[in-house]
Amino acid sequence: MSRVLNDEPFVKDALREKVKAVAKDLKYQPNITAKGLITRRSYMIGLTYERPSPSYVVELQRGVLERLADERFRMVILPFSDVTARIDDFVAFLRAAALDGVVLAPPASDQTDVLDQLDAVGMPYGRIAPQSEPARGACSLLDDIAAAREVAEHLLGLGHRRLAVILGDATHAASTARSQGYAQAFAAHGVAMDSVIVEPGDFTFASGEAAMARILARSGPRPTAVLAQNDDMAVGAITVAREAGLAIPDDLSVVGFDDSDISRLIMPKLTTVRQPVFDMALTATDGLLKLLAGEPAPAPVLHAHELLIRQSTAAPRG
Repeated sequence: MSRVLNDEPFVKDALREKVKAVAKDLKYQPNITAKGLITRRSYMIGLTYERPSPSYVVELQRGVLERLADERFRMVILPFSDVTARIDDFVAFLRAAALDGVVLAPPASDQTDVLDQLDAVGMPYGRIAPQSEPARGACSLLDDIAAAREVAEHLLGLGHRRLAVILGDATHAASTARSQGYAQAFAAHGVAMDSVIVEPGDFTFASGEAAMARILARSGPRPTAVLAQNDDMAVGAITVAREAGLAIPDDLSVVGFDDSDISRLIMPKLTTVRQPVFDMALTATDGLLKLLAGEPAPAPVLHAHELLIRQSTAAPRG
C-alpha cells in the first residue's frame, strides 16, 4: 500500500487504482509524522509575514493553500513581529519549526542576511514581492515603482499639484520603491519634491490616521490629494479628513495601494492599485515545490498590477 500511496514507480496501473479505491472507501489518511521519520521530511511548508493588513494575510494564505491542495505538504503559519530587528531569532524560529521550506513575505523576502542563513542550513524558500536579488530562491515579483508611478500620474492628470504622501513601514523595501515611483511621476510633471508633504506611517490604519492629523495641522495651503502607500493607511486618512469636515473627493482626493477588502467597503470606494497577492503567493509556493523536488530554481515571475480608479479621486476644486 505504501508504494501506491507514495506514488512510487513500478506499480501496475490496475493495482494502483484498486488500492487507492480501497483507501478512499476506508477513509484512510497517511500519518505525516510517521512518513517524515522514514523520508526525513516534515512535509510542512511555512508561511511567514510581519504585521500586514488582515486581507493581505488572507490572500497570502489562500495562494499557498491553493497550490498545496493536491500535495503532501501542509502549510504552517508563522507570523513574526519584527524581522529586521531580530534576524537571527527569526531564522532560529523557522528552523525550530522543522520546515522543509518556507514562503517569505515582505520584509523577510528582501533580507539578505535571512536568505544567507537559510542557504547555509539548506532550507529552500519562495519569495513574495522582493525588490532585490530576484535570482535567489523562487520569486514572485511586482513592479512597485511602475505601479506607484501610475497611481501618482492619475492624480497629476486630474490636475492635483498640492500633494501629500503617507509612507509605509521603512523596513519594507516596497515603501522605498513606491516612493521612487511617486517621485518619477512628480518630476515628469514639474512638481518639486520639496513641495510635497511627506509623513511617516507603518502600513496600519492607526498610522494613516496619525499622519493625516499631522498633515491637517500644518500651516499653509492644505493638500488637495493624498497618496497613501497602502489601503489601510488611506482609509485611516479618509476617516480623519471626514472628522475635520472634508468631503472625499470634493475637498480631498485619496489613493491607496493593494486593493484590499477595505478599499471596496469604504464609501466612496477607494482608488488604488491592485497587486495580485493570491497569485504571487501561489507562484512562490509552486517555485518552492520545484526546489523541494530537486529542480533548478525557476525563473522569477513578474505579476501585473492594475490601477483601479474609483470614487475617492476627482479633479481639485477651482
